Amino acid sequence: MNKSYGSFSRRGPDIVTEELITVLSGKTTLEFKPIFELLHANLRARNSANGGEEMLRLRAYEKLQNLVSLGKVKKNGKKYRGVAAAAPKLQANPLGGN
Repeated sequence: MNKSYGSFSRRGPDIVTEELITVLSGKTTLEFKPIFELLHANLRARNSANGGEEMLRLRAYEKLQNLVSLGKVKKNGKKYRGVAAAAPKLQANPLGGN
């Protein structure tokens, strides 16, 4: 008897990570609060800000820390800035191809 345990289908692009990349693609250095405000405004404009603001804040912070650990975003104290050399790679493969 063949049992099917199901599997996850391939998901589409991660909208939160895409918007983080957009916000951090400039040359400015920002703290998390302004980053989140821009991210939230962009997601509302795309009609993609669902699930509650606090949950979105947690997801965005987690994804931002993942980008920092991959070296695609620089953190200096409480401020974040996108790495210019990583910007083209970020657009093509935001989380390092895991």
